[in-house]
Amino acid sequence: MRALVTGGAGFIGSHVVDKLIDRGIKVRVFDMVYPTFREDVEYYKGSLLNFEELCFAANSVDVIFHLAAVADVKWVYEDPHSSENINVRGTLNVLEAARKNKIKKVIYGSTIWVYSNVDVNLIDEQTPLSAPSHLYTATKVAGEYYCKAYSELYGLETTILRYGIPYGPRARDGAVIPIFVKQALEGKPITIAGDGMQYRKFVYVEDIAEGNVLALKPIAKNKIYNLEGEEKVSIRQIAESIQKIVKNVEVKYIEGRRGDFSGKNISNKKAKDELGWGPEVLFEEGLDRYIKWYKEQAKERDLSRVVV
Repeated sequence: MRALVTGGAGFIGSHVVDKLIDRGIKVRVFDMVYPTFREDVEYYKGSLLNFEELCFAANSVDVIFHLAAVADVKWVYEDPHSSENINVRGTLNVLEAARKNKIKKVIYGSTIWVYSNVDVNLIDEQTPLSAPSHLYTATKVAGEYYCKAYSELYGLETTILRYGIPYGPRARDGAVIPIFVKQALEGKPITIAGDGMQYRKFVYVEDIAEGNVLALKPIAKNKIYNLEGEEKVSIRQIAESIQKIVKNVEVKYIEGRRGDFSGKNISNKKAKDELGWGPEVLFEEGLDRYIKWYKEQAKERDLSRVVV
């Protein structure tokens, strides 16, 4: 089997690449950035908005993992036009490239943010979605609908994975945990938007990557799964956990940001029952792994400066 991973040089995508290779699957990365984390993958440089490049990269693959997207809600808020192009038109291009190349399956990386405006307490994959209040959420919902339409109209198998809030090594700088860790290690106050009581069920990135690989199972055909965590961790708890590890860190509170996802009770039972998936890394263990990785990366950057 050969898999194409869009965004395969990114945070989640790079870990999906690792898991696929561990399973003996040949991997091709389609990204604007070179995948520096390993050298045993094919790399095709290109944009989701360049349909010809995408079709060329998709030639002769069996499955596409579509993970490339503008994922930072702040970036989407500040540049809605280009974000919509990449997240919505880019997804359409992936699906059409799969159709043109007669690829059997597309696995689409969505998000639990699609539930952010649902007015119920207990949520699963059958819960009807409400009109989103944030453009980022709207782009991901649009991508989901495109997947469903291509399944219905063209017989393209699609699986939609709604990721919980990921964290761990290779995380993008704009995510909450990398921001907090960077602030703490630089001796700056950890800044919390709002009162810090909004919670997340964080999912360690390697667990999310494992869920992507399990979505190759035949039972996942044309289905949706919540790859959600199980531990409720408030933003305040994150700051306090980092304080324990780093020591002598101040916590400062500022006004909450627009469109923030306050947290929902989202079930991952379907993924457990059908895919055999579940989060295995506890939050504090994952946080400790991330901080160790972050420090190691900082050392390598310092050494490279000395060598130069």
